[in-house]
Formats: sequence, structure tokens, C-alpha cells
Amino acid sequence: MALVTGGARGCGLAFVRGLAEAGANVAVFDVVSPDEGFYAIEKDCGVRTAYYKVDVSSQESLQEGFASFQKDFDNALDICVPCAGINRHRPFLEFTYKDHQDLLSINVLGLYFTAQLAAKQMVANKTKHGSIILVASMASHIAVRSQLCSAYCGTKGAVRSMCPAIAKELAEYGIRVNSISPGYVKTEMTASFPHLLDGWKSEAMNGRIAEPEDIMGACVFLASDASSYMTGSDIAVDGGVTRW
Repeated sequence: MALVTGGARGCGLAFVRGLAEAGANVAVFDVVSPDEGFYAIEKDCGVRTAYYKVDVSSQESLQEGFASFQKDFDNALDICVPCAGINRHRPFLEFTYKDHQDLLSINVLGLYFTAQLAAKQMVANKTKHGSIILVASMASHIAVRSQLCSAYCGTKGAVRSMCPAIAKELAEYGIRVNSISPGYVKTEMTASFPHLLDGWKSEAMNGRIAEPEDIMGACVFLASDASSYMTGSDIAVDGGVTRW
């Protein structure tokens, strides 16, 4: 049983499909209604799916979402992918407190407490295959040349930094915690920067921008027993942007 936040579209939806193709039932938390492709997954993959309207930046909404999810799926949970996130393209000198607070509330606090509630559920159901996959970003490794995203870089740096510390604490329960750092991906989030596409392509070693499906394999790998000896690690799936 898997849970993906931000799973209604973009990379989150690709993670949902990948996990479903690997045989997992998948629940989605998101503030927006799922893309059409979500509703085909259940039939295509022969698994059970469910959508819950949840705002991960709200403690109350997140707790209510978990309560409904636990009831509907008999407290089952083995895999959690906190993927919900936002960005703001704004100069450092013009960034406002509210802008930064919005990013922190979703990208850091929302992710952290999603992982915490998921871990509590995994401990309670005594899962033998617990895996939490935090979604960081290549922006946690480098300053993104073409975007004004200092606050976003900071929030994703927080995600990557918290991963080993959480992994250390959850190891005694048999729960692994790793992170993924995607590079430039064609999603609704990046669609608002069409003028940057050519530059992004030139920054990648392979000369192209990723599709969400290009990030999917890393998530499935970290969710599966194929990565059973990995915890506290980060996998960069960025077309080599951070390596040259």
C-alpha cells in the first residue's frame, strides 16, 4: 500500500502510476483534482486507488486525510512519497515573508509531517517493507542558474538534509528513508517558464528536459526490495545537470 502527496499530476502522478504498475494500491493526497490519467490507473494496473483532498500545509487537513485513509484501507501502509511542493520565481531582494512562509509550509513542514504520520502508521501496522521517499530537488545541490528560486533551494535543501536524520531514527522499525532529487521536468509547475526551456536543455548532459516518467523509475526502485540496503541516501535524476 502506497501514499503519494501531490499525486494528482506531474511527477507525483507518474510516481502513482509507477507504484501501481509494480502492484501497489495507491492513495493520493492533493489540493487539486486528479488529472484524467489518474482514473485509468486502477483499471490499467488492476490495483485499488483513492483520492483525498488534502492540504499538506494544514495540520488539521493532513490529520483528517490520514484518518480517512487509515479507515478506508484498514491502516495498511508500506510506502509513502511526500511529493507535494510549490515554487516561486522571484528575486532574493524582493522575496516577501509570506512568499517564503508558503514554501516552507508545504515543501518542508508539509513533507516532514506527512512522513511522520506515515511512519507512525507503518510502525502501528508492523510493515516489513517500510519505505519513505522524500522528494527533494537538484536545487538542493546547486544554485539553479536560470531561475530566481533562493527560497525554493533552501526548502529542498532542508528536505535532503532531514533525510539521513529521519532514516537513522526509523531504522529500528525497519523503515527506510531516502530522497530523490529531480532535475528539470516538464510539469505544470515548470510550464510557467516556457522562455527558460532552451536554457534548461543546454544545461543537461543529454540535451533534453525530463518527462515525469523519467523520474518514476527511481521512486519504484527506492520503494522496492531492490533497494533494501539503501537508507539515508539521495538519488539525483537530473540529466547530469549537477555533475558538470
